[in-house]
Amino acid sequence: MDNKNTGIEKQLEILQRIEEEVLQIFVGDLRIVRLVMLGLISGLHVLIEDIPGVGKSTLAMALARATGLDFARIQCTPDLLPADILGVNIWDQEGRKFVFKQGPIMAHFVLVDELNRASPRTQAAFLEAMQEEQITLDGKTLPLPQPFFVIATQNPQNFVGTFPLPEAELDRFGLFFSIGYPAEKDEVLLLERWQGPKGIETINPITTIEEINRIRQQVQKVLVNPVIQQYIVSLCRATRNHPDIRLGASPRAALFLQQAARGRAYMEGRSFVIPEDVEAIAIPVLVHRLTVSSQVRLSGKGPEQIVRTIVQSIPKPTGL
Repeated sequence: MDNKNTGIEKQLEILQRIEEEVLQIFVGDLRIVRLVMLGLISGLHVLIEDIPGVGKSTLAMALARATGLDFARIQCTPDLLPADILGVNIWDQEGRKFVFKQGPIMAHFVLVDELNRASPRTQAAFLEAMQEEQITLDGKTLPLPQPFFVIATQNPQNFVGTFPLPEAELDRFGLFFSIGYPAEKDEVLLLERWQGPKGIETINPITTIEEINRIRQQVQKVLVNPVIQQYIVSLCRATRNHPDIRLGASPRAALFLQQAARGRAYMEGRSFVIPEDVEAIAIPVLVHRLTVSSQVRLSGKGPEQIVRTIVQSIPKPTGL
C-alpha cells in the first residue's frame, strides 16, 4: 500500500512539474492550464474557442513538449482534405504494392488549429479517431497510438471563413472553454518574458509516454459512488427537460462528466469522487453540448448561465 501511495505521489509531482514548465511559456490563468491537463490525464479531448492571439496554440504546444508526447499540428483550411489528416496509400513501384503514408493524426498529441475553417467533409475525418481511437482507410482499420489526445481550437462562429461544427462532432469533445484576454498583470509579464529569444524549445520534457499511460490508468481507478453517479445523471437529465434548452446533454455527456470528475479528484490527491468534483467541472463538460432556444439566444442568455442554474438547483449528495 505504501508503495502504491508513493507511486501516486510521484505522479502528482510530475503533473505539478509539467504545469510549471507550461507556465514558463503560456502566460495566463492557471485554471486554463489545469483544464487542459485534466483532459490529457482523463482521456478527454479538448476544444478551445477564442479569438486569434490569446495563446491557444502556444498552450497546446507547450503541454505537448512538457509531456514528451509525439506531437503533430494540423492547420485547417477550407481546401484541406481527409487524406491530409488520415494519410494515404501510395503505390510503391519497386515493391509493386501500396504503402501507407501516415497522416498527422497518427501521433500521441494532435493540435487541430482552427478546426471550424475546415469543410464539413474534412471535419468528419476526426469523428472515428476521437471516439474509437482508430481510423479506417481503404477498408482497413488502423489503431491510433496510445495515449491519443486532441486539442482543437476554433474561431468564434461570426468570423469570416468558418463552418459550424456539427453536434455529433461537438459531442466528442470532453471539455470546452475559452481563454479570454489576459489580466493586465499577465499581459505585462508576457511583454517582459518575450523581450529576448524564448520559445517552445526551451521547455524541458518532464515525463514519458509510458508514464502518461500509467497516470491515465490510475485515473480509471478513482472510485465513483453510486450516489455520485445518480447526481451526474440528474444533472444531465435536467438539461433535457429545461424550457430554455432545445437539445440537452447526451448519455455520452454523463460518461464524460464522470470521467472528468475522476480526473479532478485524482489531481486533488483523492482516490474517490466528491460532489464538488462534479460541480466544478460541469460547465466545461456540458456547455458545448446544449442548444438553447432561439428566444433565449436573442435575450443574450447563454448555455453557461443555464448550466450554472441547473447545477445550483440540483441538491448535492451529502453524507458520503
